[in-house]
Amino acid sequence: MTHRVILYSKPGCHLCEIAHDLLRGLAREFDLTIDEIDITRDAALLERYRETIPVLVIDNRTTLAAPIRTADVRAALMRS
Repeated sequence: MTHRVILYSKPGCHLCEIAHDLLRGLAREFDLTIDEIDITRDAALLERYRETIPVLVIDNRTTLAAPIRTADVRAALMRS
């Protein structure tokens, strides 16, 4: 099963870079499609996620916000 993961982030966000690297590592274990969305390009997304990025939405069901931990993402992927 391919999992769709949306990573809401913004340029210059160190935690977002860590989350991106974490997802790339998990892509070796799981079949992932990763879409990274820059919240600074959309006023509504910027307002919604400004204080919580990085934010992951996994398979349109599970939402994880900073701090993103490998164990939490792995558990969410296994539940989906």
